[in-house]
Amino acid sequence: MDPLDDFMTTRPPSARRPLLGLTVLVVEDSRFACEAVRLLCLRSGARIRRADSLEHAHKHLGTYRPSVLIVDVGLPDGSGLELIASCVQATPRIDVILGTSGDAEVESAVQAAGANGFIAKPISSLSAFQNAILQHLPQDRQPPGPRLLTDETVSPDIIAYHDDLSHVANVIDGDTSTENLGYVTQFLKGVARSVDDADLDTAVCALADKFARGASTPDDVISLGAMVQSRLSQVGPI
Repeated sequence: MDPLDDFMTTRPPSARRPLLGLTVLVVEDSRFACEAVRLLCLRSGARIRRADSLEHAHKHLGTYRPSVLIVDVGLPDGSGLELIASCVQATPRIDVILGTSGDAEVESAVQAAGANGFIAKPISSLSAFQNAILQHLPQDRQPPGPRLLTDETVSPDIIAYHDDLSHVANVIDGDTSTENLGYVTQFLKGVARSVDDADLDTAVCALADKFARGASTPDDVISLGAMVQSRLSQVGPI
């Protein structure tokens, strides 16, 4: 354990750092969303561990038990709902289990899986992030006295956005069939909303609707890939 980890796990919570002593495992394949959670944890005093798939999450959970588990619903190797449901049934149970997605319509499914709550993307508000965790923590894990409220938000580095676009571009380049479209649209919806890209969000939602109706085609995938490449060219090489 390095000195910073030791500080974060041994110091009691405070008004400015209400999540001191907590370890957050975020299971998220979006670099942009994961970076946002990292910044929020840093400002709140929590230690963060990251997994980008169900496989990696299970490896983490086989080694230690985090205080807080935040799971993206759409993951490259399956549904985050399955991980939520299995962790809800585990003994001892993780103190706080939260689901997250760029699609607010999945909140009911997250609740049905047994999660304590749901965080819609973009995850940027410090107070909202802290509230989502603190309201479900046992009383003995709460910070003493009133908590310092703030309207602070976090903005991940543009490199994380570039990495997410590159990830989608690689997935589409490798397979222009519609088989992966469910994962791709769910992933891109979260990215679009995180960076407030209304045009991309609209296009992705329309394509997701076509996919749900069984009406999507390989040409739709190619068109989506062109939108992603256009945004990569705007961001420029990293």
